[in-house]
Amino acid sequence: MGKIKTIKAVAKRVKVTKTGKVMKKKAGRDHYNSREKSKVTRNKRRKGQLAKANVKNVRTFIQK
Repeated sequence: MGKIKTIKAVAKRVKVTKTGKVMKKKAGRDHYNSREKSKVTRNKRRKGQLAKANVKNVRTFIQK
């Protein structure tokens, strides 16, 4: 059995940190942001950690 190809769509959306956490961009930043509180907008600038249920699948997609 050969190597599994990296799924590029996932690799572009996700980053694995040095400690092994899988980080992703927060959702809901494209439009309709003026109606949100400033605190919400600031918090969306940070990366969010991927849910534990999805980490195993994502790691097989990106082989890390």
